[in-house]
Amino acid sequence: MRIAISGPPGSGTTTVARLVSEKLGYELISAGEIFRRMARERGCTLEEFSRIADENEEIDVYIDRTQKELAESRENVVVEGRLSAWMVERAFKVYIFAPEDVRVERIAKREGKSVEQVREETRKREEYERRRYAKYYGINVDDWSIYHLIFNSACFDAETIAEIIVEASKKFRC
Repeated sequence: MRIAISGPPGSGTTTVARLVSEKLGYELISAGEIFRRMARERGCTLEEFSRIADENEEIDVYIDRTQKELAESRENVVVEGRLSAWMVERAFKVYIFAPEDVRVERIAKREGKSVEQVREETRKREEYERRRYAKYYGINVDDWSIYHLIFNSACFDAETIAEIIVEASKKFRC
């Protein structure tokens, strides 16, 4: 089974995907980790690297192609990333979201930055991503109709969400 977990920055997708992969013993493939690694390798912040990616289609294409190829070459995998559900065919597709204030506070705490700085960076990053995904793939990331299961992570902790995903995946029939 392939499980694709998507959602905006700070919604908890990486944490939940890691928990699901551990519970099921599946490999985890994270587009966000690939993107963050590429940014670090270039000495960029995520916002700076998002700006670079906004002008260089090859970055997104590389990440998305790599994630898709890895996921589709395996039977049992958890794939995490903003476009995972759009890129990985025949997957149980999960979307995790949270209100902006919750997401911004999580990111600020994780990165040791001010809430105001993170709010501005996150809004810019999301706008860059929204534009890139529409331009490169014709994808509207605000269209949740492709998902089989949707969570508000402000209402459930990561462990609970992971447990529900694991149980729901056992009953998934599409």
